Amino acid sequence: MNGRFFLDTNIFVYAFEETVRRKSLRANELIRTAVGTRRGIVSYQVVQEFFNVSLGRFSHPMTVTDAEQYLATVFKPLLAVFSSVALYSEALRLNAKHGIPWYDSLIIASAVEGKCQILYSEDFQHGQRFGNLRVENPFN
Repeated sequence: MNGRFFLDTNIFVYAFEETVRRKSLRANELIRTAVGTRRGIVSYQVVQEFFNVSLGRFSHPMTVTDAEQYLATVFKPLLAVFSSVALYSEALRLNAKHGIPWYDSLIIASAVEGKCQILYSEDFQHGQRFGNLRVENPFN
């Protein structure tokens, strides 16, 4: 067991959510652990989704300068899974087998490709398994 874990986009969004303090604290704890231990990973999709939200939908959107800083200090050490034909094929297989929406299938396929044991997300059923990967809702 390698102890690797995958952080879904919602973890990063909650890190900036001031109105839900409990979730914000937990999200920031997970991100610090991911970067500090080098056991946490994300995919290109998480980075894209986060910046889509943070640059335009936050009540106080990130500036480009802040986004560049976050990219360099948080996402760069975590970014481990990139798009590929193999990733898309695995996501299609997961989509067909489990009836999971496409973008969720990509997240799971990325966590599997990254050889993660845990996928931290609130978008799936807590305890759900995909082979060796287990979903955990960190906000339960």
